[in-house]
Amino acid sequence: MLDQSTICAISTSPGIGAIAVIRLSGEKAINITNQVFKSPAENKKLIDQKANTLHFGQLVSKKEIIDEVIVALFKAPNSFTGENIVEISCHGSVFIQQKILELLVENGARMARPGEFTQRAFMNGKMDLSQAEAVADVIASSNAASHRLALNQMRGGFSKEIKNLRDQLLHFTAMIELELDFSEEDVEFADRSALKNLTEQIELLLGKLKDSFQLGNAIKNGIPVAIVGETNVGKSTLLNVLLNEDKAIVSEIHGTTRDVIEDVINIQGTAFRFFDTAGIRKTTETIESLGIERSYSKLEQAQIVLLVLDLANPVELMLSRLEKIKNRINNQELIIVGNKADIGGNEKIKELTSEIVLNDKEDLVFISAKAKYNIESLIQLLKEKSHIDEIASQDVIVTNARHYEILKNAHEAIERVSKGLDEGITGDFLAQDIRECLHYLGEITGEINTEEVLGHIFKFFCIGK
Repeated sequence: MLDQSTICAISTSPGIGAIAVIRLSGEKAINITNQVFKSPAENKKLIDQKANTLHFGQLVSKKEIIDEVIVALFKAPNSFTGENIVEISCHGSVFIQQKILELLVENGARMARPGEFTQRAFMNGKMDLSQAEAVADVIASSNAASHRLALNQMRGGFSKEIKNLRDQLLHFTAMIELELDFSEEDVEFADRSALKNLTEQIELLLGKLKDSFQLGNAIKNGIPVAIVGETNVGKSTLLNVLLNEDKAIVSEIHGTTRDVIEDVINIQGTAFRFFDTAGIRKTTETIESLGIERSYSKLEQAQIVLLVLDLANPVELMLSRLEKIKNRINNQELIIVGNKADIGGNEKIKELTSEIVLNDKEDLVFISAKAKYNIESLIQLLKEKSHIDEIASQDVIVTNARHYEILKNAHEAIERVSKGLDEGITGDFLAQDIRECLHYLGEITGEINTEEVLGHIFKFFCIGK
C-alpha cells in the first residue's frame, strides 16, 4: 500500500551552491509549507494559491527568519508524483538546507527514502516501472548516447513495445481460456494459424530486444575496447594519448605492463572503456604470464579490438602477429593500428596496406602515438565501429539488466508456445505458457510486481528523486 504521509528531501546535489531545491510530496505538502511561510503580501496563504505558480517569501521558525525563498506549487493529480508537491528554492548553504528540513519535519513531514518520489509516481500511475527505472538512468547518464537511450525509455518507448505485445497475447489467452470452459464440446475460439503468426512475430521481437542488451549495456557503461599487441609496440603510449593523461607507465623495457589497465573516456558524446593489456609474447615470468592470460580474457570481452603493430618491424612479422590475433577474436570489430608511422616510413605503409585484406568488420589506420599523429582518424574509426550514430532516436535498446533477464524468460516461454502449436498440444498447456510470457512482460512495466522487486529497484535511487 502507498504510504500517505508527506515526505521531504533535498533534490539538488549535496554541498554548497548558489541555490538548493527542497521538495515535499503528499496530501499535506502545501499545508505544511504554509505553516512556515511568510509572504510580503499581507494575509497571503499558500493554500489559497493556484497550481503551477511561484511565490516569494520567507521561511520562519518561531519568528526567526531561516531564509528568503521561492516556493513552487503543484497540485494533485497534475504533478510528478500525482500528489501535491511543493518545491522550495533556497540559498545553497548546507546549514540553511538542514534548518529547512528540520522545520518541515517539525511541522508534520518526514524524510523521504531513496527513490520515494519516483516510486510514488509509479504507484499513482504517472509512469510505469520501466519508465521509473529510466529516471535513474537519465540522472546517471554520463554521455550523449546513454542519455538519449534513457530519455527514450523514460518517455515510454520501451513500455509501448511491451504493452503492444501483451495486448495481442491477452486476446488469444482469453480465447483459449474460453475454449477450456467448453472443453466437452470440442470447439476452437482461438485461430491457431493466427496465433502461430503472432508467436513468431513476438519471438522475433523479444529476441531482438534481448540481443540489444549487449549494445545497450556497452553504451551505458562504456563500449569495451581492448588495446592488444606485442610488447613495446606503443599500446600504453596510445592509451595515454586517448585519455590525455599518463595513466599507463611507458618504458623501453619489454613487459612493463603486466596487468590490464582500465579507464573510461567520453569521446564526442560516446563513452569508451579502454583496456590496455599486457604485451603478448612468450615468457617464463609468472606474473607477466598471468597478465597475458588476462589480455586474452579482455580480448574476448571487447566489442572493439585495437591491434597495435610496430611499423619498425618487418612486414612478414606484422602479418604473422595479425593472423594470431584474428584467430583469437570472435566476430568483434577490429581496427589494425600501424603505430610509429614516423619511423616505419611510407614504403612500409604501402607494403603493409597492399598485403592486408580487410573484411567489413576490419579497418586499417596508421598513426604515431608518441608524436600524436593521425589520432583523429583513429577516433573517427572508433566512433564508426561503435555504431552509435546508426541508432535512431526511436530505436528501443535494452540497457537494464533486470529487463534483460525477464526478456530471456519471456522469450523462452513464447518459444514453448510456438513449439506447442507445431506439435498440436492442447489449449490448457498453450494457455499456461502464454500466461507465463504475459507474467514476465508484466514484470517489466510493473503490471505484475512484488514489494521485494520494488524495494530492490528504488533503493538504488538518490534521495530526493
